[in-house]
Amino acid sequence: MVVVAGFGVYEYEANLAPAGEPTLVIYTYPSLLGGVDCNPTVFSTVFGTFEAAHHVRIELECPAGTLLSTLVSQKGSAGADLVLGLDEITTPVAEADQLLVPYAPPALANVSPQLASELSPDDAAVPYEYGYLAIDFNSTFAASTGGAVAEATLPDFTQNATWAKGLETESPEYDITGEEFLVWQILYYEDVLHQNWETFWQDLSAEGLPPPATSWGTAFGEFSTPGGPPMVVSYSTDPAYAAANGEAGQFNSTVSWWNGTEYGWRTIYGIGIVRGSTHLTLDEEFENWFLSGTVQSEIPENEWEYPANTTVPLPSVFSAAIDPTAIVPLNADITPTELADELPGWVSAWTEIDPGST
Repeated sequence: MVVVAGFGVYEYEANLAPAGEPTLVIYTYPSLLGGVDCNPTVFSTVFGTFEAAHHVRIELECPAGTLLSTLVSQKGSAGADLVLGLDEITTPVAEADQLLVPYAPPALANVSPQLASELSPDDAAVPYEYGYLAIDFNSTFAASTGGAVAEATLPDFTQNATWAKGLETESPEYDITGEEFLVWQILYYEDVLHQNWETFWQDLSAEGLPPPATSWGTAFGEFSTPGGPPMVVSYSTDPAYAAANGEAGQFNSTVSWWNGTEYGWRTIYGIGIVRGSTHLTLDEEFENWFLSGTVQSEIPENEWEYPANTTVPLPSVFSAAIDPTAIVPLNADITPTELADELPGWVSAWTEIDPGST
C-alpha cells in the first residue's frame, strides 16, 4: 500500500477485565465482521466467547494507516499481539520484514492447503476467509451485449470502445483492489494468453478507459449511481450481497474466460501473531479459535467472503455468486515471495503507461 496515514486507533471497549487478567490487543480494519469503526456487529459471539473461556480481555484497534505500514513503523516495539486482515498482497511483505511469528494452529486442518500456501507457505499468517476479484456489470449492459460480457475475456475490453469506456478500475498506486486487479491481469496475459501484459492497458487507454479511481469505495459508488459506469472491478460475491438486500438480478459479475475456462485472482485474508507479543500461548489459542466453526460461520454474511474452514456451510444466498470451485486461481502461478518482489516493478510500469489519461 502506498498511501500511509498517521497512526490513530478506534477501540471497541469490552467489559473491563478483572484485575490480573491479560489484555490481547488485535490490529484489524474498521469494517471487520460487518462492523463500523472497529466495532463488529458480532463481537460477543466471536470475541466475547473467547474472552469468557480464556479469562482475557480483547481490545480491537484499527490503525489510521494500513495494517502493514503500522506494523513496519512499530517493528521492534509492537503495539499489538495479533493482526487480523493482512492479505495475499501484504502478508509476504510483512513476512519478509520478519514482523510475524509463524504458527500452524490445529484448526488449519480444515483449511485447504493450497489456500494456506497462497497466503504464506510457512504460516506466518493463516487464512480465515477468501474470495475472488470480479468485474461487476449491470443488467442493462449485459442485455446490450447479448449476455457476452458474462463470459468475457480481458482482450474483449480492449477491442470495443463501449466496453473500455464503461469499465471503472482502481489505481494500483493507491488501492489494494487496484493492485490485485493488476496482478490478476498480468498473470492472465502472461501465463494464459502468453502475451505482453502492458498491451492491455495501452489498448484500453486508446479505446477511452476512464481515469482509475483512487479507492474501491469510490469506484463502486460510481458504479452504483444511476447513470454511472456499467462495469466496475470489484468482488465475485457482490451479487450474493445484492440478493440478500433485495437487489437480486440488478447486476452480476464475471472473471476472465479463455477457451471455456474461468481464470481469476483469489483474495485471501489472514490472521497472524505479531512478533514481540508477550502472550504467545493466548495468541495461538485465539488464532485457532478464529478458524473454528463458531467464528467461521459468521464470515459469509458479515464479511461477504467465503470462510476458510471448509466444513462451514454457505447460506443459500451465495448461489447468486459465481461458483468459486469453477475458477482457476492464478495465484498458483506465483509464490508469495515472488509476488512481493515483482509487484513494485509492475506498479511502476503501470504508472509509466498512465492508463485512462487519454
